[in-house]
Amino acid sequence: MATIGIRITGQGLLVGLGLVLLRSASMADEPTASPAEAEPPPPKLWTSSAFLGLTLTRGNSDTFLGNLTLDSRRQAPRWELALGLTAGYGESTVEGETEKTAEYMRGFGQYDRRFHQRGYLGLRNDAEYDAIAGVDYRLRVSPLVGWYLIQRTNTHLRVEAGPSWVFENLEGRPSDQYTAFRAGERFEHKLNQNTRLWQTLEYIPQVDDWSTRFLLIAEAGVDAAITRSLSLSLVLQNNYNNDPPAGRKANDLRVLAGLRYKF
Repeated sequence: MATIGIRITGQGLLVGLGLVLLRSASMADEPTASPAEAEPPPPKLWTSSAFLGLTLTRGNSDTFLGNLTLDSRRQAPRWELALGLTAGYGESTVEGETEKTAEYMRGFGQYDRRFHQRGYLGLRNDAEYDAIAGVDYRLRVSPLVGWYLIQRTNTHLRVEAGPSWVFENLEGRPSDQYTAFRAGERFEHKLNQNTRLWQTLEYIPQVDDWSTRFLLIAEAGVDAAITRSLSLSLVLQNNYNNDPPAGRKANDLRVLAGLRYKF
């Protein structure tokens, strides 16, 4: 009886060992999740960047010019929201006399809602202050309809148009408001993963005085990446007011160079 018991126990051990080996083999065949195969992080809701340009000289003349620009966008399958703010200040001191060379602030917000793969309806609001150009304030409310003429992976070109209501106060003039027409376009192209070009243009004439009272606002720039989050930027801005305040020139041109941080 003792011998039989020993044989049963030995067979049980052999069977148990076989089961363990089979289980190990089956587990080895099962795919295991590696860190690289882990679930990707959720996409960012907002894509934002900050641009900082700074010019400083010391010597026969002391000059300072600083510019800060913030941009933020949120995209969904059927809509897009864009917000932007730019501000600058500059002064120059020669022989103890200080002169202000720049003091401005501009902001905008635009909401677009797609009704077609290429078409969208939107609303854009702009606000502007520029002490040197004699603009105490200028507000614009512009409903619009837009269309993507080019919509590719690395290249986008879109145009948009609609009415615009302008509220402004220029230096030496009473507050004014008028109805205008706004036509705009934006072009963007990625040369490669590290370099991006863009260009924008807006034409805003007063409806009942379009030949003598209009605004032209243009911008062109290039971004060259240094790291994934940091890039060098060169930006050209041109603002033309066909009816400027007395003693002011119609055209303001700025060339800005600095660093852009994406977050």
